[in-house]
Amino acid sequence: MTKTLLTALALCLAPVIATAEGCNWGAPKQSQASSCAEGQVFDPMTLTCTDKVSS
Repeated sequence: MTKTLLTALALCLAPVIATAEGCNWGAPKQSQASSCAEGQVFDPMTLTCTDKVSS
Protein backbone atom coordinates (compact mmCIF):
# COMPACT_ATOMS: atom_id res chain seq x y z
CA MET A 1 0.00 0.00 0.00
CA THR A 2 2.88 2.37 0.73
CA LYS A 3 4.28 1.89 -2.76
CA THR A 4 0.89 2.70 -4.25
CA LEU A 5 0.58 5.92 -2.25
CA LEU A 6 4.10 7.04 -3.12
CA THR A 7 3.54 6.28 -6.80
CA ALA A 8 0.24 8.19 -6.80
CA LEU A 9 1.91 11.14 -5.07
CA ALA A 10 4.78 11.15 -7.56
CA LEU A 11 2.35 11.07 -10.49
CA CYS A 12 0.34 13.95 -9.04
CA LEU A 13 3.41 16.11 -8.43
CA ALA A 14 5.21 15.38 -11.72
CA PRO A 15 3.40 18.08 -13.77
CA VAL A 16 3.90 20.66 -11.03
CA ILE A 17 7.62 19.97 -10.82
CA ALA A 18 7.98 19.99 -14.61
CA THR A 19 6.23 23.36 -14.85
CA ALA A 20 8.38 24.87 -12.12
CA GLU A 21 11.55 23.79 -13.89
CA GLY A 22 10.46 25.39 -17.16
CA CYS A 23 9.68 28.86 -15.88
CA ASN A 24 12.01 31.64 -14.80
CA TRP A 25 10.58 32.03 -11.33
CA GLY A 26 13.27 33.33 -9.03
CA ALA A 27 15.54 34.42 -11.84
CA PRO A 28 16.56 38.06 -11.88
CA LYS A 29 14.56 40.25 -14.21
CA GLN A 30 16.45 41.15 -17.32
CA SER A 31 15.98 44.10 -19.56
CA GLN A 32 17.14 44.51 -23.10
CA ALA A 33 19.20 47.50 -24.10
CA SER A 34 16.52 48.55 -26.58
CA SER A 35 14.08 49.16 -23.72
CA CYS A 36 16.15 52.01 -22.26
CA ALA A 37 15.61 55.55 -23.45
CA GLU A 38 18.14 57.20 -25.74
CA GLY A 39 21.21 58.24 -23.80
CA GLN A 40 20.65 55.61 -21.13
CA VAL A 41 22.13 52.17 -20.54
CA PHE A 42 20.91 49.18 -18.56
CA ASP A 43 22.56 48.76 -15.16
CA PRO A 44 22.51 45.05 -14.23
CA MET A 45 23.30 45.81 -10.58
CA THR A 46 20.17 47.91 -10.03
CA LEU A 47 18.15 46.35 -12.87
CA THR A 48 17.22 49.82 -14.13
CA CYS A 49 18.17 52.20 -16.92
CA THR A 50 20.67 54.87 -15.93
CA ASP A 51 22.10 57.91 -17.71
CA LYS A 52 25.11 57.06 -19.85
CA VAL A 53 28.27 58.63 -18.44
CA SER A 54 30.67 59.94 -21.06
CA SER A 55 34.32 60.28 -20.20
